[in-house]
Amino acid sequence: MIVDSALYLNGVRESAPADISDQVDIARANGGFVWIGLAEPTQKEFDHVVGELNFHPLAVEDAVSAKQRPKIEDYDGLTFFVIKTVFYNEARSEITTGELMCFVDKHFIVIVRHGEGSPLTTVRHDIEAHPAQLALGPFAVLHAVVDRVIDEYTKIATELENDVINIETKVFGGKRKTYSQEIYFLKREVIEYRHAIEPLILPLQKIASDTFTTAPAAIKPFFRDTIDHLQHAYEHATGMDSLLTTVLQADLAHVQVRQNEDVRKISAWVALAAAPTMVAGIYGMNFDFMPELRWKFGYPLVIGIVTTLSSFLFYKFKKAKWL
Repeated sequence: MIVDSALYLNGVRESAPADISDQVDIARANGGFVWIGLAEPTQKEFDHVVGELNFHPLAVEDAVSAKQRPKIEDYDGLTFFVIKTVFYNEARSEITTGELMCFVDKHFIVIVRHGEGSPLTTVRHDIEAHPAQLALGPFAVLHAVVDRVIDEYTKIATELENDVINIETKVFGGKRKTYSQEIYFLKREVIEYRHAIEPLILPLQKIASDTFTTAPAAIKPFFRDTIDHLQHAYEHATGMDSLLTTVLQADLAHVQVRQNEDVRKISAWVALAAAPTMVAGIYGMNFDFMPELRWKFGYPLVIGIVTTLSSFLFYKFKKAKWL
């Protein structure tokens, strides 16, 4: 649906006719721009906007198909910018992503939202409170949107970090339990988070570069500041990913250590049982002529030897911490 459509002249929202093409005509005649927001529009709604603004067919195809990586494309003066939004479900410790597709022209900006993610209603309200910033044009709106999304990245990084710390505490808590499945699923969420962040760096660097003449020079320092925040979030995500890899290796190592301990204990008890079994096996062969077979002290001697040997083995295994 079309969330909002507004005409801005000199950074101030003005009343305008309902027809989008009329709004754009006024913007071109007076040096302003139109900001149109759509949330998961139907094909009919999107075709209506496309017909009014004459989008490039390739840009339309990308917007309809969705599932795009963060990128920036130039279609005959129309800048097409894609950014991933990220939503964190705290109850399920799960990340879901959406997309914002931004069509930026000198006199209009159209933002199409797909999936869950950062709501942009407050972005419009906040930037309207700064007419000087809004007067810089559609790229000022694009910066405000990108900056809000990156702020959400930072918040989600904090939530993920708490989950990483919790799983790390569990692994090194000393309990005889493996957490490899939890670590794997958390690592998958961190990777999905990284995939939303990493590809966005190059498009933002392109806008902030001096060679990108479509964006006004006055807005570029703001994009450079946003890039710093994004790189910080990316480094944070990379650090969490590396830490989870280490934690997973530590968890698997703990499992191996516990298995070795169990094998040692089993081996020790088998060795303890082997000594009396061997002696009993020898004297259970039923030969008529065997040493000490009819000796008066034969039985106490054998029992003593078995007890002494078993006690010695028990002492050695206990000292070696096999038992």
